[in-house]
Formats: sequence, C-alpha cells, structure tokens
Amino acid sequence: MFSRFARNIAPAVKAELALAQQAHSAEVAFKHLENAHVLGQGSTWWHMRVHLLMLVWAWRQKDGAELAGQLLRVLGAATKTALGWVPKGNTGGANVSPFKAMPLSPEHQALIDKAKG
Repeated sequence: MFSRFARNIAPAVKAELALAQQAHSAEVAFKHLENAHVLGQGSTWWHMRVHLLMLVWAWRQKDGAELAGQLLRVLGAATKTALGWVPKGNTGGANVSPFKAMPLSPEHQALIDKAKG
C-alpha cells in the first residue's frame, strides 16, 4: 500500500510529529509540523496526514486563515502529490504560497535522499 519512499521516510516524519505533540507552545508545534511536511510531501499518505494535522492545529488555535489554507492544501495533497506537483521544500503553512519552492536544509535533503535510496 505504501510506496518505498513513504515507508523509508516514515521514521523521520513520525519523529517530527512526536515532537509536535510534545511541544510546549503552539508555535514550536507548528514548526515541527512544517518539518514533517517538508519531509513527507513526496508521499500522498504523509502529505495528506500532515496537512490534516495542520488543519487540527489551526482549529485548536482558532486561526481562520490557517484553517482555510489547510482545507485547500488537504485537497491539493490528495490530488496533486501522486502527480509530483509539489514544490520542493515548501513548509505547507497558509503563510506561504502552496506553489512556492523553498530551500531545503541539508539535514532534510539528506533524509529525503536516503528515503528515495
């Protein structure tokens, strides 16, 4: 069911999601969700899951702009990821265009490269 990339990147994405859950502030939690997004956006499963978690974060923060942005991004992740229409390095928040490519940190690039094997 999962692609090789999805299986290989899972530990890194799950680690970021765990850090998001353990975060002591909403801002730090969202930063870890952004990291999970950057790492997992090459997999439809992880891409959608992270956007759904960002949606929940926005709901809990009562952040209407982020909530609306995540609703659109969930749809995009569901329909565009498998086609490879994801901008490399994009952090996934509503504060950036869903079409904007962004630089990857060397650590993220290494984890993605290793997962693509």
